[in-house]
Amino acid sequence: MNTSGKIRNLVMTAVIAAIIILMAFVPYVGYINLVVIKATIIHVPVIIGSVLLGPKKGAFLGFVFGATSLINNTFNPSLLSFAFSPFYSGGNLWSLVICFVPRILVGIVPYYVHKGIMKLGKGKRGAEYIALPAAGVAGALVNTLLVMNLIYFCFSKTFASVRQIAVSAVYDVILGIIAANGIPEAIAAAVLTLAIGRALIRFLPRT
Repeated sequence: MNTSGKIRNLVMTAVIAAIIILMAFVPYVGYINLVVIKATIIHVPVIIGSVLLGPKKGAFLGFVFGATSLINNTFNPSLLSFAFSPFYSGGNLWSLVICFVPRILVGIVPYYVHKGIMKLGKGKRGAEYIALPAAGVAGALVNTLLVMNLIYFCFSKTFASVRQIAVSAVYDVILGIIAANGIPEAIAAAVLTLAIGRALIRFLPRT
């Protein structure tokens, strides 16, 4: 890649990171506090960054996403903030794993999903209409499924305590949260990744 291409990608990375931070700290834009958990669409710019800029810069954007989650759950907590912040009552070092690992993977997985589908479609333009939504869904599901399952494996007892339910009922409740939050987030990610991704790809050469 030539120097101008590298500079362009660095600028795009900085702009997307700024968008993530802005979304995170404007109330009811990036994080929507549903008391039990925070719904989010911040994964969308991470997914788009992954597709356009590649997995390394996508991973960095995912790290930024994770950092905003850590800060938000520390200073603006919900019932499940212990799972995302070791500084919140009930949290520990596993909170950092939940906060960062799924979000970093949100910046990696969509790139390979998009690339794989484009390769199967032999790079045809029509393949973008499948590859971009699929990348969006993949990124959203990576976030939701990993976060909620890690909460189950790392914080079942704490989760049961704050929800005032039996430990045996924890996974049923988690499945309900995945359905209630994860499915709408995946649909939103598919639509937004297609719309925004197509517009950006049309005007900007990809990495």
